[in-house]
Amino acid sequence: MTDSSQVQIRRLMAADAPLFREIRLEALQGAPEAFGSTFEQERSQSLAQLEEVLAKADVFGAFHEHDLVGMAGYRTQAGAKQAHKGFLWGMYVRSSARGTGVAQALVEAVLDHARQRVELVQLSVVSENETAQRLYRRCGFVAYGHEVHSLKQDGRYYDEVLMAVALDPRN
Repeated sequence: MTDSSQVQIRRLMAADAPLFREIRLEALQGAPEAFGSTFEQERSQSLAQLEEVLAKADVFGAFHEHDLVGMAGYRTQAGAKQAHKGFLWGMYVRSSARGTGVAQALVEAVLDHARQRVELVQLSVVSENETAQRLYRRCGFVAYGHEVHSLKQDGRYYDEVLMAVALDPRN
């Protein structure tokens, strides 16, 4: 069991690519309905490609000692008219760290990062994942929409709840 007080949250660097690959593939294999990408797609990426992703992307990792126990990505929306919005993506916490506050610490790290860049952060979460929705609500997110048949995994459709939080730059 991981205690969130013993967890360090930091932005992942290119050198973290092997750890990122391991946890990302675990997430895609264990909860394929929760992600837009697939295990097969990402397994085919080389470490060099993942190093490049991490060098350019804002991906945060939760470390317990030397183990990467959670991750969450952030990106600013493209285009001048949407640049005031960010997006939280790829959220995943290993089962050993669930229920310990690690997930909330990751979301808060992303929001702290976003606060310097945007006014609003959005996300989408599978409608059946009540645990994740509760986490996001605790962090200030509110539901603003419902996308029917958002993802299709093994012939089954999954709806997603669209959520957002307005950021106060002074916090």
